[in-house]
Amino acid sequence: MLKVVQAFDRAPIAEIETDDATALERKLKAAERVFKDRDGWLEPHQRIAVLRKLAALMEEKRDHLAMQIAREGGKPLPDAIVETNRAIDGVHNAVDELRNFAGREIPMGLSAAAENRWAFTTKEPIGVVAAISAFNHPLNLIVHQVAPAIAVGCPVIVKPAITTPLSCIDFVALAHEAGLPEPWCQSFITQDNDLAEKLATDGRIAFLSFIGSTRVGWSLHAKLPHGARSALEHGGAAPAIVDRSADLGKVIEPIVKGGYYHAGQVCVSTQRIFVHDDIAEDFTQKLVARVERLRTADPILKDTEVGPLILPREVDRVARWIEEAVDGGATLATGGKRLSETTLQPAVLLDPPAEAKISTHEVFGPVVAVYRYDDLDDAIRQANALPTAFQSSIFAQDIDIAMRAANRLDASAVMINDPTAFRTDWMPFAGRRESGYGTGGIPYTMRDMTQEKMILMRKS
Repeated sequence: MLKVVQAFDRAPIAEIETDDATALERKLKAAERVFKDRDGWLEPHQRIAVLRKLAALMEEKRDHLAMQIAREGGKPLPDAIVETNRAIDGVHNAVDELRNFAGREIPMGLSAAAENRWAFTTKEPIGVVAAISAFNHPLNLIVHQVAPAIAVGCPVIVKPAITTPLSCIDFVALAHEAGLPEPWCQSFITQDNDLAEKLATDGRIAFLSFIGSTRVGWSLHAKLPHGARSALEHGGAAPAIVDRSADLGKVIEPIVKGGYYHAGQVCVSTQRIFVHDDIAEDFTQKLVARVERLRTADPILKDTEVGPLILPREVDRVARWIEEAVDGGATLATGGKRLSETTLQPAVLLDPPAEAKISTHEVFGPVVAVYRYDDLDDAIRQANALPTAFQSSIFAQDIDIAMRAANRLDASAVMINDPTAFRTDWMPFAGRRESGYGTGGIPYTMRDMTQEKMILMRKS
């Protein structure tokens, strides 16, 4: 049995049965069976009907789903409500994409050998999808992995994070209630990492969607069966550059949102802030003052801005990293105090050493580090120095500065005067280098979960 607890106070929520190797084999066989039965594939209008009903059912359970995110994942309730709304919209987005989800005509007659022929492509589902998800968006990430599979006609087996399985279980149950036959969408609940790897690397898997640690993701990628595709979403240490032309009255709030949303437990959380010398003192004062006003408390309270870290050991780790940075010469401008077993006072570090973990690794906690610079290209060089690359930001009113940084930052997306954590669910979302592989976002995942087949006809 898996005991599910509240992230904030570790109070029990539920006990659920876990799946063993026998269950995994049963689910893989069921998924393979329905995929191989082409006559039994769901037609596009049937998939659309399922997804529309699913979205409607989610709307009916909106409050329950949001509260569940807050309880099991520790995300403050206002943000959990936003996540729920995004998840519902993501299901609608998958439906909308199907209206123009089509193949293309291949030109013939361009050579004598190609005369009197007509060719076109169709899109087919790639096969069985294995989706391994993460705790920090326990509903919306599941939607991003599962709704595209349903939309394009891929059977999907989804394994949620063991800390936040309830949102996934509810979503899968709602998909079945919406009319989707069970073999087309199945949950797989396990605490056994070997079983999770067996799911991801089984020869019947055609597509792996993985959200989680860099080490695990790339390891699974290397073990995929021949021909299988993957999409990997890992983390980073997102940089933000604040130019001296920036409007400080409009910078602090997006910086704080980017750094402390969900206690910094987001793969694109703002972590490294490079501030021009001319404004560094003023920026730091304003940042510290705003961070000190953040309310850290039980996430189910409506005025909570920062909730717990997902596990007590994560609080231990982040606290050690802060201490290491201070011992190395950093100034702790505010925060860093342990408030409870699961919460940490939001912290601001000034000029930590370049070799400190705070400077080189993804923190995944409520901490930002501020570094001074006097040359933009030097700030860009520091921002690009790590083997991770995901989203980044430049804050500037000078358009030349903004565009120079946007063109030179090594990132899949550069936000100008917006936080590194900005995302809409239909935009491309991708890590570079160690941070990921492939492109997320509902439309992009749908494309990755399909393959083109060309059909050629010879004219009479």
